[in-house]
Amino acid sequence: MTLPATGIQAQHQQALDQGRFLIQHCGACGRHVYFPRELCPHCGALGPALVAPAGGGKVTAVTTVRRKAELGGDYNLCMVELDEGVRLMSRVEGLAPTAVTVGLRVRARVSSANGQGLVVFDAELAA
Repeated sequence: MTLPATGIQAQHQQALDQGRFLIQHCGACGRHVYFPRELCPHCGALGPALVAPAGGGKVTAVTTVRRKAELGGDYNLCMVELDEGVRLMSRVEGLAPTAVTVGLRVRARVSSANGQGLVVFDAELAA
């Protein structure tokens, strides 16, 4: 018998599976945290709260992963820094892999693959 997953990481994945992207905010030091943890890595406070980020950010590093076309073709893998200051690895969808560049403004959204939610990004339209 498998017991249901518990803890902050399970709560985070459950939110993603429901289409909601959450990061943490520490009430003690005021800083944001990602990937979710039981303790704030900045000040050690217990239980930073899960909150919805604004969703905007910028690409800080990117590489193109090469694959054969029959395996899905090339894709980008990038580091994105959210406006809240946390960084995460993901990909930018809707652009050719070589069109994703450092400094590109992006917006987070939750995508689903095999029933599991994951954070991906779309390029923001220039104003």
